[in-house]
Amino acid sequence: MKKNVAVIGCGHWGKNLVRNFAELGALAAVCDPNDQLAQSYAEKYNVGNLSFTAIINDCSIEGVVLAVPAPLHASMAIEAMNSGKHVYVEKPLAMNKVEAKGMIAAAKENGVQLMVGHLLQYHPVFMTVRGLVESDELGSLDYIYSNRLSFGKVRSEEDVIWSFAPHDISMILSLTGQEPELVRTESSRILQSDIADIATIHMEFASALKAHVSVSWLHPYKEQKLVVVGRDAMIVFDDTRTWSEKLALYRHIVSSSGDFPGLEKAEVEYLEVAQSEPLRNECQHFLDIVSGNVKPLTDGNEGLSVLKVLSAASLSESKNEAVRLSIL
Repeated sequence: MKKNVAVIGCGHWGKNLVRNFAELGALAAVCDPNDQLAQSYAEKYNVGNLSFTAIINDCSIEGVVLAVPAPLHASMAIEAMNSGKHVYVEKPLAMNKVEAKGMIAAAKENGVQLMVGHLLQYHPVFMTVRGLVESDELGSLDYIYSNRLSFGKVRSEEDVIWSFAPHDISMILSLTGQEPELVRTESSRILQSDIADIATIHMEFASALKAHVSVSWLHPYKEQKLVVVGRDAMIVFDDTRTWSEKLALYRHIVSSSGDFPGLEKAEVEYLEVAQSEPLRNECQHFLDIVSGNVKPLTDGNEGLSVLKVLSAASLSESKNEAVRLSIL
């Protein structure tokens, strides 16, 4: 494996990316405004501690990973892509649609790939869920919901919608294969007057499918659960359970008897899924992109779709009314 990837940002999440790319044998350099922090990782993994300018001017570095604050995503990604680098940027893709479209255009103009870090798309359990939906194992989809709840860490620069919801929105859009028509948000601002700590985002799709995402960093216990309700079966991806029980299938039967629907409960089936680390899978996917073997699963356009829902959710929260995506 060539050492041809640099990670920009070695902080809370960046350190995990540094570790994974190093263990995959691809880490060439690190960069962080905290030079002492960057130097500690450079020494630990025997790689260069370089400035961002030095990285994008280094012809041997083919891929740049951005684990930096979201307001910097667009400018740094575009600068890297203009230097011929493939870019993996952590969620959210950008701060607004204009920035996102500029990033997508830069990738196209420079003949490079843009990938956004929607981690759960690379989780083997979610990949199995997506396969079950695509194979029509669940029948037509009626409802999807996802909960991402925990106690802390509280942010001051972004609310819980932008911090927690991108992953869940990404999963829902992947399963439905479409953007919602209507988005409505309910939220509570408890710890800070201008930052939502708790929110529920409701989505309505043209197919009549409905979905919601609930997020909170003020919840007594951790919950990370995706529930997909189909006409023939229901599936639950509970990421807080042990690996053997993360994916549960319920073949409940819904029948009509006269004017009254009947429900027949089935026993739970735990589905076997080969275990692997989602972040390792995501990092390997980027290396495959850099090598030219694949196109990004979560590319700029996918990131833009998620961004549009986030923007609609924020607008709905501020206006206290439902928002149509078509106006964005």
